[in-house]
Amino acid sequence: MRAATITVSSSRATGDGPPDESGPRLEAVIERLGGDLVGSEVISDDRETIAGRLRHWVDEVGCDLVLTSGGTGLARTDITPEATREVIDREAPGIAEALRAASRPHTDKWMLSRGVAGTRGRALIVNFPGSPRSIDQTAPQIESALAHALHLLAGEASDQSHSID
Repeated sequence: MRAATITVSSSRATGDGPPDESGPRLEAVIERLGGDLVGSEVISDDRETIAGRLRHWVDEVGCDLVLTSGGTGLARTDITPEATREVIDREAPGIAEALRAASRPHTDKWMLSRGVAGTRGRALIVNFPGSPRSIDQTAPQIESALAHALHLLAGEASDQSHSID
């Protein structure tokens, strides 16, 4: 499985903020899933840039999984979900709901996250919050489902014991 990470942060993209910690946390998720990290980047909070980079990693590089970090809150510059919706074919709302649910025990602001997940062709795109700690707290809760989703998207036979009827 080929995978990439995108950290969405204008301050980190220009080098004005502290070093990116979210991207390496997403890279660890990819490693735990057994993926091959083919790229990682930090980009500005710009809808066209985000959508363009998502298309790049899926359409041009052939990634099966793209994990994003940042831009999922309520600030005016938080537009990662809108850019993601622009490029996905089908939304996978349960993944985003599971991320929010996994955040609930750790913060009373869990419901402010607007991240989405969905497919573009045979690839899966998932928006994580920008907080490295949040990634550490939520990713383990969805990794099994992500692995299963990636198998399904690849057209591989799946273990039906994980299906719901």
